[in-house]
Amino acid sequence: MKYIGFFISLMFTLLVAVGLSINLAGLPPLASVFDPFRGFWQNMSSEDRNPIEELDLEGLMAPVQVKYDTNLVPHIFAENEADLFRVQGYVTAAHRLWQMEFQVRAAEGRLSEVVGEVALNHDREMRRKGLGFGAENKLAFLEKADPEVLRFMQSYAEGVNAYIRNLSPGDFPIEYKLLDYHPEPWSPYKTLIFLMNMAETLSGDRDLAYTNFRNLFGESWMQQLFPEYPEGTLPVVSKENWDFQPETVPVPEQNYPDSSLVTRELPGKESGYGSNNWAVSGSKTESGNPILANDPHLALNLPSLWYAIQLSTPEYLVKGASLPGAMGVIIGFNERIAWGTTNADRDVKDWYKITFKDESRKEYLYNGQWIQSTTRLESIQIKGQPDFVDTVIYTHYGPVVYDRNFLTEGKPINFALKWTALEGSNEQRTFLDLNQAGNYDDFLEALSSYAAPAQNFAFADIDGNIAMAVQGKFPIKWNGQGKYLMDGSDPDFEWQGWIPQEHQVREFNPDRGFVMSANQHPASENYPYYVFADEFEYFRNRRIHARLSEMQAISTEDMMDLQLDNFDLHASEILPFLLENLDSSYQTPRYQKWIAPLQAWDFDANADIPAPAIFNSWWNNLQTALFRSWNPTQLPLVYPNKYVLSQSLRQEPSAPWFDDPSTEQQERAGHWIGKGFEVMVEEMDGLGISVDSLTWANYKGTTLAHILPDLEPFGRKNLQVGGGKNIVNATSEDWGPGWRMVVEMGPEIRAFGIYPGGQSGNPGSRFYDHMIDEWASGDYLNMDLKRAQEEEGLLFKTLFKPE
Repeated sequence: MKYIGFFISLMFTLLVAVGLSINLAGLPPLASVFDPFRGFWQNMSSEDRNPIEELDLEGLMAPVQVKYDTNLVPHIFAENEADLFRVQGYVTAAHRLWQMEFQVRAAEGRLSEVVGEVALNHDREMRRKGLGFGAENKLAFLEKADPEVLRFMQSYAEGVNAYIRNLSPGDFPIEYKLLDYHPEPWSPYKTLIFLMNMAETLSGDRDLAYTNFRNLFGESWMQQLFPEYPEGTLPVVSKENWDFQPETVPVPEQNYPDSSLVTRELPGKESGYGSNNWAVSGSKTESGNPILANDPHLALNLPSLWYAIQLSTPEYLVKGASLPGAMGVIIGFNERIAWGTTNADRDVKDWYKITFKDESRKEYLYNGQWIQSTTRLESIQIKGQPDFVDTVIYTHYGPVVYDRNFLTEGKPINFALKWTALEGSNEQRTFLDLNQAGNYDDFLEALSSYAAPAQNFAFADIDGNIAMAVQGKFPIKWNGQGKYLMDGSDPDFEWQGWIPQEHQVREFNPDRGFVMSANQHPASENYPYYVFADEFEYFRNRRIHARLSEMQAISTEDMMDLQLDNFDLHASEILPFLLENLDSSYQTPRYQKWIAPLQAWDFDANADIPAPAIFNSWWNNLQTALFRSWNPTQLPLVYPNKYVLSQSLRQEPSAPWFDDPSTEQQERAGHWIGKGFEVMVEEMDGLGISVDSLTWANYKGTTLAHILPDLEPFGRKNLQVGGGKNIVNATSEDWGPGWRMVVEMGPEIRAFGIYPGGQSGNPGSRFYDHMIDEWASGDYLNMDLKRAQEEEGLLFKTLFKPE
C-alpha cells in the first residue's frame, strides 16, 4: 500500500519534472498517463506477485529453468549457451528494459528522438566522436573473426525482443509512458554500442588542457608540477627486470601545432571514476585459500549500472555482476576462478590537427600530399521537429569532432580523434571466456581479445594462484606522444604499432602474497614502453597496499572491512602541515571552533563527524584560490593533482607557482593555506549550522539519482555514508563503489556481494532500491553458487520452454 501513496504524491511532480527537461508540448497526454489500464497504475506491481511459472520462448532448443532468490537474483540453468544467453536477454529486459534502451540511445546519439531538441548537442557529440562508427567496425570484425560470439549476441537480442513482444502498452516501464514513446527491438549492434559507451566513460583525454598549460607556463612548470612518475609512486606491478626485448620506436622532433590558447575544454572522462581490486594468496589468509575483492567506482544511479545474475550450463556455473545490455557476467567467479577489474587509465585517445586544402574539406594535408577525406551524414530525428542532418568529416585518424559546424567557439576546431575503441575488437569474447575459464592460462587467453577500455584484471583460483594483468590495446608511443595536441600532417606523430600481448604488464604469485590495483601507474618506472594517463591515483592504492602488507590470517570479513575503509590518507599526510602553518591571527574563537575538530580527528572520514567536511572544504578552497591566481580568465587547464600539490606545499613553499601575480609582494605556500582556511570558515558560517551539527555525510550529500536527473522522486538523496575521493571507500557525491564483491576460492567457494540499488528498474517494485540501506550500512548479501536441484531460499521460479 505504501507505493500507492508514493505514486499519487509524485505524479504531478513527475509531470512537471519531465516538462522542465523537455518541451512542455512534448508531454504525454494526461489521459494516457492516468489511464487505469495502460498508465502509471500498471507499474505499481512488484515482481513477486503472480509470477509466471511457465513461458514459451521462441528459438529455444531445450527447456531453461530460472530460479529467483529472495533478492530477485536470477539463476539461469540452460542446456547450451545459445539458450542461456537467449534467456539472459529475456530476464534482464524483464527487469531493466528502459534502462538498457535509454543508455544505448544516449551513447548512439538518439536522445532527441524521445526528449526533443534539448538533447541535440549531446546527440551530435556522441555521433561525432564515432560511437556508432566504432560499433559498426566491431560488428564487421565479429562477422569475420568470431561468428560464434555474434550468434550468441543474436540469441541475447532475440530474448530481449521476445520480452518486448509480450508487453502490452500498459506493461511498458513507467519512463516510456512519461516520455511518451515505445520500446524498439534489440540487436547485436546495440550491445556493441553499449560496450562503446563504457569505453567512452572510462577513457580520458586532456590533451587540450595540457597544451594550454604548457603554452601559458612553459616546460619547466610542466615537468615540476606534472611529473609522469612522482616521488613515492607505488605501481600495480614493480619488477627489477622485464623479461622481454621491447619494440623500439624513433623519436621525432616534437614540433607541436598551433600554440594559441583554446578557451573551451574538450569533454573528457568524469573525474573520480575508478575502482579497487586485489587478491591475497592462501599464505596470508585464515583459511589458507586465496580471497579476491573488487569494488568498481562509477556513477551512482537508479536503476543501478549493475545487475546480479548466475548463469549455468552443464559445463560451468558463473555468478556475479552483469551489465544490462551485454552478455555474460562481467565481474564474478565460477567453480574454478574469480576475477575483478579496475580502470587502467591509459591514454588511448589522441587529437590531431587537420589542415584542409579548402573549404570543401574533401582533402587534407598528410606527409606533403593532399589525401582524400570521407564524409558521413548523421540524420538525427528530433521529437516534434524536422530531422537534423549533420555532416561529419572522417580522416585516416578518425572523425573530426569539432569544426565550423559544431561547438566552434573556443574549441580546437579541425582536430581528428584517434581512439583505440573505434577499431574492431571483441570484448564480449573476453567475458564469455572468463565465465568458463578454469586456470591462469585460460584467464590470459580470455584477456587476449580485450581492447578497450583498458582494465586491470585481478585473478584468483581454487589451486591457490593469484595474479594481476593490465590489459588493453595499447599503442606504442615515443616518450611524451599524445600528451599534447599533435600535427596530423606529420607522419612522425602516428602511433608506432601496438604493444605485443606478451609485453603487457603481468604479475603472478608474487612473493609478498597479494596483488592489487587502484587506478595507479601500471608498472615501475623501468617498464620499457611509454605509459601516460592524465589521472593516475596516489592515495587509495598506497592505503590498500599498506594494509595488505601488514595483515595476516585474513578473513572474508577483513576484506569487507578494507573495502569499507574510510581512512583519509591525504588528510593524514597534509593536514598536520596545514595546521602548523596557520599563523597566530587565526587564534580567535571564530576560527578555533573549526580548528578544534581537525586537531582531534583520527583521519577516518566517517559519516557522522564534522572533521572530513571541514578538511575537504579547506583543501578545495586552497586549490581553487591558488589555481585562480594562475588562470584568472578560467581557460581550460590541467592542474596538479593533490598528491603533487601536497608534496610541493611541504617541500617547496617558496616555489614560483605560489606567488600571486596580481600582487606586488612575494607569496609563499602559507599565503594559500591561510586563504583557503578563511574561505572555508566563510563557507561553514554560511551554512548556518554549528560545528556539532555538521556531519560529513550531510555535507557530502551522496545521492543516487534516477538516470533522468529531473525525476528526483525516483532517486535517493543524502545517504548516510562516509568515505570520499581518494579514500578506499570511494563514495563521493554521485559516484562510488557501485558493486562490492568478496570471494574466497576454496573447496567450498564463499562469495558475497552488494550494490546500491535493486534488481528491478521499476520504481513501483520493492526490488527497486531494496539493497541501498544494506549497502550504506556496509552489509553484504550471500552470493554463493546455487545448483539446479536447490530449492531453498527461492522467491519463485519460471520454466522457459521451446515454443
